[in-house]
Amino acid sequence: MAARLSPLLLPILLAACTTSPAADTQDAHADAAHAHAEPAATPAKAAGMSMRAPDPLLDQALGGAWRSPGNVARDQYRHPRETLSFFGIETGQTVVEVTPGGGWYAEILAPWLRTGYVAAVVDPQARPEGRARDYATRSKDGLEALFAAKPAQFSDARVALYDPKAPVFGPAASADAVLTFRNVHNWRSDGIAEGMFKGFFDVLKPGGVLGVVEHRAAADVPADDKTGYVGQDQVIALATAAGFRLDEASEINANPRDTRNHPNGVWTLPPGNNHDAEDRQMYQAIGESDRMTLRFIKP
Repeated sequence: MAARLSPLLLPILLAACTTSPAADTQDAHADAAHAHAEPAATPAKAAGMSMRAPDPLLDQALGGAWRSPGNVARDQYRHPRETLSFFGIETGQTVVEVTPGGGWYAEILAPWLRTGYVAAVVDPQARPEGRARDYATRSKDGLEALFAAKPAQFSDARVALYDPKAPVFGPAASADAVLTFRNVHNWRSDGIAEGMFKGFFDVLKPGGVLGVVEHRAAADVPADDKTGYVGQDQVIALATAAGFRLDEASEINANPRDTRNHPNGVWTLPPGNNHDAEDRQMYQAIGESDRMTLRFIKP
């Protein structure tokens, strides 16, 4: 199926959002045994939640038997129905998901949107030889293997390669929405965040949506911060500098139990669970990280 997918690879080279392979892997993979964390308001500023009525085909995708049990178990933390409705995603749209990781959202978006779904992944050849290129190759191959294993659901998915130093995500003004989940901290640490947001702006149609979910710090953090958290105002500033207008912030993915003060940063919490075994109960009780959910519009 990897060979079958090759013709579907868009002739686009975009720049990759890199992180340490260990950290990105922990972000991408699920742990099915989480304690429930109740969402509530956090210190970060946010407007009241508003969203379109969910597309009926979204509910079909959420209930699809092809979704892995571990991924389904994380719905209580990631709130895909509410999040995608907040972003206004609908059947018939062209949606670019940037750096899908292990394919958590791809399992929902690709079978739902069919040819409208574009997975933008790092071009391994754009990375230097060694660990960075190897990780990019594994990420690309893993996503293609996921698609190949279930052709009835994923054969229409498109995979676009991008180069981090000059990110282009498709023809100008061709996408209805660009979505990114928990990637901004990687781009900031790699010094490519500004270029990534410019690439998002360029590929979107006027009126198009940029949807961002990111681990939320209590305040601004340095670009080289190793915790995985980012200040909400910092993300808004990146998008605004690229030309976007903040349309609304939501608390859909908030978790007030997350103190953000963990020995191994956000990866201490589920699903990373990078902590001592004796602390498991404590971190399971916290649940996944506190996250901002931001909807931007291209004027």
